[in-house]
Amino acid sequence: MQLTFLDWTVFFGYFLLLATLAVWVNRRRANNSSDYFLGGNSMPPFLVAISVLATSQSAATFLGGPDMGFRGNLTYLATNIGAIIATLLVIKWLIPRYYQLKVTTVYELLESRFNATAKNHAGKMYLFGRVFASGARLYMAALAVAMLLFSNIEATSVITAIALLAVIGLACTMAGGIRSVIYTDAMQCAVYVTAALVVLGYLYSSLQLDLASLYAVLSEPLADGTSKLLLFDFRADFSSSGVFTIWSALTGFVLLNIAAFGLDQDMTQRVLTCKTAAGGAKALLSSALLVIPVMLVFIVIGLLLYIYYQRPDVFSNGASYSGSFGGEQITVFMYYVLNEMPSGLRGLVVVGVIAAALSTITSGLNSMASVLVADIYQPWRQRRLPATSERHYVRAGQWAMLLTAVSLSAMAILCFYWQQYSEMPLLAFALSVMVFSYSGLLGVFFTALFSKRGNSGSVTAALLAGFSVTLLMQPYLLQFISPTLASWDLGFSWQLCLGTLVAWLVCLAGSPRPAVALSNAHNPEN
Repeated sequence: MQLTFLDWTVFFGYFLLLATLAVWVNRRRANNSSDYFLGGNSMPPFLVAISVLATSQSAATFLGGPDMGFRGNLTYLATNIGAIIATLLVIKWLIPRYYQLKVTTVYELLESRFNATAKNHAGKMYLFGRVFASGARLYMAALAVAMLLFSNIEATSVITAIALLAVIGLACTMAGGIRSVIYTDAMQCAVYVTAALVVLGYLYSSLQLDLASLYAVLSEPLADGTSKLLLFDFRADFSSSGVFTIWSALTGFVLLNIAAFGLDQDMTQRVLTCKTAAGGAKALLSSALLVIPVMLVFIVIGLLLYIYYQRPDVFSNGASYSGSFGGEQITVFMYYVLNEMPSGLRGLVVVGVIAAALSTITSGLNSMASVLVADIYQPWRQRRLPATSERHYVRAGQWAMLLTAVSLSAMAILCFYWQQYSEMPLLAFALSVMVFSYSGLLGVFFTALFSKRGNSGSVTAALLAGFSVTLLMQPYLLQFISPTLASWDLGFSWQLCLGTLVAWLVCLAGSPRPAVALSNAHNPEN
């Protein structure tokens, strides 16, 4: 498959639009760290909601959503119950505290409750998880871009795609900071949702089946007795095949989304750019609700691809699905794009993949840079040179963003070679690696919010305990300990529940110490 002139026209038209938006947004340059990392707390809630939506989606969603529909059913949508519950809890307990303390990063709450060491260690735990998770997503996006642009996934093609995505991400965000991220995120979201809707429309028209016929086919019982339209799964299944049950949605996914929306700087930073806590709450709740129809579009694409490739009795014109590309396994969505999509629409999908990837990359660059500067570099610098100008921290943020881009690119390249030469399921590990960080962070923040116990030592111990417990439950580690234990399969949502419980108990074990206030400006109660 080669991109045609029409595909390249769509491709370069997108980059022209992106460059125009970046130049327009960057006319106003950030003059201080608050402006660079928080947009001067002046961003409109609706734009912030779209940015949070774009950040929560990624190339993994763009490619994985259709694969969920093709291989499974609608149960993933039910996990949004947990997301909405989590959003309401974050709005109640966390967003007001962040605005009250006027934080740049969410981990400054731990400095107010414990001390600077607790904030520093929590920030480092976040950075560790984010490098793996965002690096893996960059690798997945680069793999898709290499397939579409170079018609192969050789090392040079994938590395070129990684570099291309990283450079574009830097160009979009480095000058204007979070303000650039939010505006470009809104455009990226519009692009990849449009691309998905166009694919959905084209696929639906090619099936030539009415809605009643589609519903009849998808509602037919499968081998396990369920159907492709199953939404609520009430099985008591705690294995990796049961992570989308209703019980998982009401437990592990609540915790997962509390961490994502309230403790992960990648998401929460956007919410903190609103003028007030009420505006941030409105943006967060709106984004949680918007995820449902967007995710539904991608899953429905997968359901239609199931009919296209797996139901010859109702659709006999579709090509066979081999699921491979150059010897590598690829998603059914990519296979369809490479083999069935016409010129022009194929180019739009290329743009959609890049837009989904960039919405994740740009957010990761800015959020990681904010933690590096506000939680690690700035306190160190102020102890030595208290009179350092705000402009210096803006430049430090730009250098931190460059360092972050290099780190994510290196991780993405490592993913490529690790996948080539190792049987270890690195990609599955890397995509869920935030659970390793989230377990400890949830235990620490629950202690900080709902008790008077804990200290900086127990915070550090809890972060390590949450990580260690989650690590010890991974099959690829258990097989080195005992073949019997290796057969123990616990879904990642339940791993998060157990890891959070252990981390919370460890943090509670620390004897309480007097709270250390950030400053009178940060804490109006002092």
